[in-house]
Amino acid sequence: MAENKVPTDIKKLSFEAALSELEEIVRGLETGRGALDDAINAYARGAHLKSHCESKLKDAQARIDKIVVGAEGAVSAEPADYE
Repeated sequence: MAENKVPTDIKKLSFEAALSELEEIVRGLETGRGALDDAINAYARGAHLKSHCESKLKDAQARIDKIVVGAEGAVSAEPADYE
């Protein structure tokens, strides 16, 4: 479905920036003030931000899972693939 595709501007956000914006949207929606259409648009953007944050966390977990601790305590890791 095309409507589940994360917009390009959100894809460019760091985890921290996306989470901060998501928190701001949640606070705004919790107040219940504002126009219904604005609330719906904010909710949709929040859903995309949530998806982006989940993807970033999944990527981070995969990078962490690549770290291997040897029997003698030596730590080795595959080269990080930072974006």
